[in-house]
Amino acid sequence: MNSLLLNTDGVQIPQLGFGVWQVPDHAAEQAVTTAFANGYRHIDTAALYHNEEGVGRAVRASGLPREKVFVTTKLWNDGHEHAERAFDESLLRLGLDHVDLYLIHWPAPKNDKYVQAWRTLEKIYRDGRTRAIGVSNFGIAHLQRLMDETDIVPSINQIELHPNLPQKELRAFHTANGILTEAWSPLGQGKGLLEDPALAALADKHGRSPAQIVLRWHIQLGNVVIPKSVTPSRIKENINVFDFILDHEDLAAIGALSNGRRLGPDPETFN
Repeated sequence: MNSLLLNTDGVQIPQLGFGVWQVPDHAAEQAVTTAFANGYRHIDTAALYHNEEGVGRAVRASGLPREKVFVTTKLWNDGHEHAERAFDESLLRLGLDHVDLYLIHWPAPKNDKYVQAWRTLEKIYRDGRTRAIGVSNFGIAHLQRLMDETDIVPSINQIELHPNLPQKELRAFHTANGILTEAWSPLGQGKGLLEDPALAALADKHGRSPAQIVLRWHIQLGNVVIPKSVTPSRIKENINVFDFILDHEDLAAIGALSNGRRLGPDPETFN
């Protein structure tokens, strides 16, 4: 497993993690346990997902040293004004004494409380209760405001990112400011992307699945990526992307799939 260095005290994040969005709490424990058995060491959850308890049970039951498991959770939009309380509640549900990464889930710009929330995340970080802090679904203007008005540059921005929406401008801004890019819905949520003939051709060329081709594209771009599945065979398949390389022609073919199609909400208007 590749790891990438965050801009925070040498903390490393496994480049390929396991997402549990839309996985019910009762199923999350088994899904995460299966992920651990297949080599995943990075689990991404959120208060909104209502499965932190199941994730925490799997982490505690895994037998893995706590320092070998990277756990991310997120602050929901209704918690911006009381972020420390929301963080405490997430820790309680997880049954952990710290998390490795805590994110503001959305900027919710109409509410205009994300700077206030970020200052609380800075306190949580300084208190040693999370190893790193970051954001999710932030645009350039949101990030710039944080950097202008607060002390700590976010370590990561988790955004919708897939071949139809490669987010080149935002990724370039991240690189220029030492922020890692993390991709959610990296496979396009199963809404047609993986059936694209260009990906089918690359899958045939490399003897891989279209999903593995897309995940390898993310890895070579330098993204942190968190595919989600509850199917054991797909959980195993998704992590087996570190033993082949896409060449320049392959990358160009995937790059040609960019069409600006967004599957999730627009961060500029979602509150």
